[in-house]
Amino acid sequence: MAANPAPGAEYFTVPQHPNQRRYEALRAYFTEGLTVEQAGARAGYTRSSMASLLRDFRTGRLELFAPPGRPGPKTAPAKDRARARVLELRREGLSVHEISARLRAEGTPLNRTGVGQILAEEGFGRLLRGPAPEASASPATAGRDTQLPRAAVIDFASFPARAETRLAGLLLAVPDLVALDLPALTSKAGYPGTSIIPAVSWLLSLLALKLTGTRRVSHADDLLTDPASALFAGLAVLPKKSALTDYSYRLAHDHQQRLLAALDAKMISAGLATATEAIFDLDFHAIMHWGQDPLLEKHYVPSRSQRARSVLTFFAQDTGNCNLVYANADISKATQNREAIAFCDHWKAVSGSDPKMLIMDQKVTTQAILGELDARGVKFATLRMRSASLMNRINSLTSTDYKTITLDRPGPYNRPRVHEDPAVTLTSYPGTVRQLIVTGLGRDAPTVIITNDDQIKTRALISQYARRMTIEQRLAEIIGAFCADALSSTVNLNVDLDVVLCVLAQALLAAFRTRLGPGYATATPDTLQRRFLDTAGTITTDGDTITVTLSRRAYSPVLRQSDLHTDTTIPWWQNRRLRFQFS
Repeated sequence: MAANPAPGAEYFTVPQHPNQRRYEALRAYFTEGLTVEQAGARAGYTRSSMASLLRDFRTGRLELFAPPGRPGPKTAPAKDRARARVLELRREGLSVHEISARLRAEGTPLNRTGVGQILAEEGFGRLLRGPAPEASASPATAGRDTQLPRAAVIDFASFPARAETRLAGLLLAVPDLVALDLPALTSKAGYPGTSIIPAVSWLLSLLALKLTGTRRVSHADDLLTDPASALFAGLAVLPKKSALTDYSYRLAHDHQQRLLAALDAKMISAGLATATEAIFDLDFHAIMHWGQDPLLEKHYVPSRSQRARSVLTFFAQDTGNCNLVYANADISKATQNREAIAFCDHWKAVSGSDPKMLIMDQKVTTQAILGELDARGVKFATLRMRSASLMNRINSLTSTDYKTITLDRPGPYNRPRVHEDPAVTLTSYPGTVRQLIVTGLGRDAPTVIITNDDQIKTRALISQYARRMTIEQRLAEIIGAFCADALSSTVNLNVDLDVVLCVLAQALLAAFRTRLGPGYATATPDTLQRRFLDTAGTITTDGDTITVTLSRRAYSPVLRQSDLHTDTTIPWWQNRRLRFQFS
């Protein structure tokens, strides 16, 4: 210590505040090596008092410093005035929403955040109750005094000359629907119409839910009052959820398969699918069911890592452009192994020939079905289960048995090591297959690929199988953008129709993506929805021309420079023309 301490030093050398005395006593004990008696004596504590002080400090019951103050006002007069009334209303069983509404009606308004803070400070738990029904913004909500027009074919004579809409971007998909000739697709599929609504409008109403990311058909109320959604389908207003539900269950699996056949033919002619290369990735996807329906079988659900009641769906993707071309939800355990054959039959009916090659996971089909594919001249590449005998074979290989190849792809796993067996016999496969044991692909265990293609080069085969993972990306995209996983005990939409609509929506946005230029070649459907389809604007009617003026956004220059059809004749609008403008 300095011989002549500075003025004010006594504040530190002779502490007066109790917490400061405690702090100095504890600091002396822990940092200066003093005994309990010595540290206590310096601060004026007895040995027993010092021992109690140490005990409280070590157990966390001693608070020496006040917590720092939070920014913002230190008082809340509105909360203080309402506190007693909030507690009184909570004891009556009212929720945060109801208490806030009651206070507003009584002339002492307090928002839900303030009410929740008071209840939390007073130790009240949460009530699991939502806002009152009248808080809904949808005029279609039950109990509201609002009359919506009945669903019917749009009468342009009564359509407003100018209408504001939050879904003007949805109409950007209409020119590509015309290019795909949706009316012809609907006719070839045999979809039924009704006396009031034609078949194409029913299909467009359901497709509008997909393109707008509406999770369930029961949420169709969110689109009912917007003029763009009705105009998209050529109707005065979209059908209600009960009508859409009833219609979906009028459709059979044959309708969906005929639609896919007609759609794939159009996709081939439009360059969205390749008939010449004809290499496809196949995969299953289980859609979780949350009810207790005894008619549903149990399948492995990856998102849950367990077997659960679910609807098993099957998808096929064109590897040339990564577009989905096939889907099926009419599958049982007894038939799932033959889905690869069913897809071959489908593609042969569409293109006139079988697929050239199928890339699939080991659980898609069986060795016997692989034999059927080989017999009809279809090449395949799939994984082989690592049995005990196969693992013994792998473990017996030395480093000299492998050769290193270089894959044309970015990332750290582009130089795998491969051992090839040209003729391997399988238990149930008639004949032999070519087997590749591959390490260095980022997996702990070696990957074992089998194929009946003796001509494809090793590097090309491994690259082809590595690209199979993109089908999982496509499935993730349609789940995120088109709510393909929205299946529960309350869902009303036919699942088989649902997955086929996802294929149609994905093809539609793939066509739209090509019009946006090379910068959007890999854009996902949810990106296109967010940046373009979810755009507000104005609809103007002038004679036989419908002009859609899209509000200015950050991505408007992309649309201005795109190959977007700005003058298209729409058959389901009584051949009126659609034009786009940008504000």
